[in-house]
Parts: sequence; structure tokens; C-alpha cells
Amino acid sequence: MNRVYNFAAGPSMLPEEALERAASEMLSYKGTGMSVMEMSHRSKGYIEIFDHTVSLLRELMGISDDYEVLLLQGGATGQFAAVPMNLLKTSADYVDSGNFAHGALVEAKKYGNINVVASSRDDNYTYIPEIDPDKLNKNADYFYITTNNTIFGTRYTSIPDTGDVPLVADMSSNILSEPMDVNKFGVIFAGAQKNIGPAGVTVVIVRKDLLGRANPNTPKVFDWTKMAENGSMLNTPTTYSIYMAGLCLEWLKKEGGVRVIHMRNQIKAKLLYDYLDESKLFKGTAHRDHRSIMNVTFRTDDPDTDAAFVKLATENGILNIKGHRLVGGMRASIYNAMSVEGVQKLISVMKQFEQERV
Repeated sequence: MNRVYNFAAGPSMLPEEALERAASEMLSYKGTGMSVMEMSHRSKGYIEIFDHTVSLLRELMGISDDYEVLLLQGGATGQFAAVPMNLLKTSADYVDSGNFAHGALVEAKKYGNINVVASSRDDNYTYIPEIDPDKLNKNADYFYITTNNTIFGTRYTSIPDTGDVPLVADMSSNILSEPMDVNKFGVIFAGAQKNIGPAGVTVVIVRKDLLGRANPNTPKVFDWTKMAENGSMLNTPTTYSIYMAGLCLEWLKKEGGVRVIHMRNQIKAKLLYDYLDESKLFKGTAHRDHRSIMNVTFRTDDPDTDAAFVKLATENGILNIKGHRLVGGMRASIYNAMSVEGVQKLISVMKQFEQERV
């Protein structure tokens, strides 16, 4: 069976090794006579799967015992509300750097005073805005950023120093793609469906000293403290998604871990950006200093030409290359599971299309 090159922004392609392993264990996991999706989340066998997945996350990201690792539901969007419900007492600072960053601050405003310290919204989020230190509140309950902007193809190339103010980061689209010092953050969260595994599970990494601050009206499934006290199982977790995440993390460890995959990701991004910078037809849309190595956004000068390229790409086994409606053009999401060969194939089709049009 031929596999396509899936450049979707999420749910994204998964490592074939993980998919093959899951297929082999679908009807009977390790001789149990049942699928993982049929197992009780309280059973010894499933607890081992759950704990192994958490252990791999801790190992791959270098997460110390100062942090709880929660595997929750509701997606990153659910955490847009959970963050203020768990941390906001008086006010918080937010950077408006993309569609999801904006959505997070709009949600947070329902729960208290939100100070937007920097924004690139007026320029359709083509860059990461600079932060004016004079706008920062040293007494803020937390400082919120989105480390990679999936739709617009931008990322933070350095992490802001927020001093004693806890830094909260939505890392949904670049978690595990490059080394990150977890100790710089108070909270990290991410939807799984880009670099962790299939959709359904949400990873929340929270420093233990930030627990116990939740608003009394916080629903218990969004209360980090209650979830930590119950091992993320106050309600039934997304059992199969967590199992699949574990298989994907095993693959990442086998590949050499985050540092090795980061080098590969840099190679993929450089190949594509170098071609875009030389092309007479295609042009990148993100500011060069803030280009994402996970989501590469580009276009021609004509929507009809963009559509024609998407059609040609699809005919050549390159799927989900169409850009988000807020940006237009094309977007190549080159997450961990995308091979260098996949990017090379994309570039070869782009060159073919350009030769025919220019």
C-alpha cells in the first residue's frame, strides 16, 4: 500500500512504526485477548501503559519532579479557559501572536483582567511582536505565550524572561520538535495531534508550586490540582490516544530523542525555505526572523495559481497542503514524523510547477 505525504497541520501524520505496532496489537495487546481500547483504565495492564507514556514524556523533555505531568481532555482550547481558572487572581499578561494566542486571551478575559503586552494582529500575525518591558506587570499572576503559530507559520526563537512571573506556554505545534528548558516555564500545555500522537489527549505540565490556586468554581475536570491528586483519572482518560502517544514517543526515543529530531527538523525547514527564497513564483508569508520550522506558509501572487498548485500536489501524493483561510496560499506542516524525503518530494513538485508557469 502506498502512503501519501500528509502535510496536514493536525491531526498530522504519525510514525509508520507506531501505526504498524498498533495494528499488530489491535485485537490482542500483549496476549491479553483484548484491544487497548477495550481495557479498563483502572486495570494493571493499562496503568502500565499510562505510566510508561508519562515516563517517556519526562525523559524526552527533561521534566523534573518539580512538575506534574497530566494527560487530560478538552484539547489546547480547553486549556485556554483552564489556565485562568487555575491561575488568575488579579491580572495576567498575554502576547497576541496568532489566531490561537488571540483565542486564548479572549477566553481568559471572561475570568479577569488581561493585559495584552504585545500584538502582531494588525499585520495578520506575520511576525512575533517585540515585548515592551514597560508594559509588563511584575505582579501579574502569569505571562502567556504561544510558542509556535500553526496557522501563520511563526515561532519564538528565544523564550521571554519573565522573572518571578510564571510563564505559561501553549506548545501544541512545536512540543518535542526542539529542545526546551522546561524549568523556564510554570505551565506548558499541548494538544497531542501534531507531534505527540493522535487527537484526543492534552498534555499539561505544571509546576507543583502553582497547584492549589484554582477558582472554586473551576469544573473538576479542568482543576489541575484535583487531576494531579487523581493521577489524571478523575474521569476516564482517552485511553487509546494515550497508548498511541506512548508508541509515538517510543519511536522518537529510538530516533535519538528531541535533539536529534531537532536537527532533522532544521534540515527539512532549511530545504524548503531555501527554495522559497530563490523561487520566482512562490513566496514565504512569515517574517524571516520568526519563521516556524514546523509550519511553512507560502503562496503565489494569484489565488487561482495557488489552487492549481494544490491540485497538482494532490495528484502527486502530497496532501493537505492548502493554507488556512486566514492566510491563504499553502502551508506545509513538517512535524517530526514527516521525512526529509517528503519535503524533497514537495520541492520537486513545486519546481515542476514553477517551470511550467514562469
